[in-house]
Amino acid sequence: MTEIIADVEVPGTELVREATELVRNVASPVVFHHCRRVYFWGSMRARRRDMQHDAELLYVGALFHDLGLTDRYARTDQRFEIDGADEARRFLLERGTAEDRARLVWEAIALHTTPEIPWHMAPEIALLTAGVELDVLGIGYDEIPEAQGEAVLALHPRSDFKNGILREFTHSVAPRPQTAFCNFKADILERFMPGFVRADFVDAVMESPWAE
Repeated sequence: MTEIIADVEVPGTELVREATELVRNVASPVVFHHCRRVYFWGSMRARRRDMQHDAELLYVGALFHDLGLTDRYARTDQRFEIDGADEARRFLLERGTAEDRARLVWEAIALHTTPEIPWHMAPEIALLTAGVELDVLGIGYDEIPEAQGEAVLALHPRSDFKNGILREFTHSVAPRPQTAFCNFKADILERFMPGFVRADFVDAVMESPWAE
């Protein structure tokens, strides 16, 4: 059954239903509500820009984009973005999605914390980042009509979200601090992880094994 919230349609497909249930079962309420909001915000920003996109792929990307923050899917040897990207691709391929479509979702999730670059790629990649940027950083906040924003928040409230999502990041990244190098997660660990020492890119260059 198709769901419509704030004039945004959630595709009523089996793929969407299974993605929703998987994430609902493994993610905290903070992460689950965030992922759903990301889909709605990305869809609304697409409408403002008249960006044609595959709503089903955008939905799966939005729901899986923070799967690497969950205890079940978090690894310690790679960035959390790749955890979610890998699982989304596996999920899609197992359900008969074409490789190029599954790869598109992988790229969208893997790049969703990388500023600017996604906006120069496929709409589904750009719109996932658009939804994340709005929900976490408030970028594009003025693009969301008040009534539509309230409708989304009534279904998926921001219950102490700012503090909640920072706790989720810290919990997931603390066991793999090496993945914070040259990205925003170093800011989080520096604030919330006692003893963490930020790696410096200049030091990394100067300390490379090259003689010169």
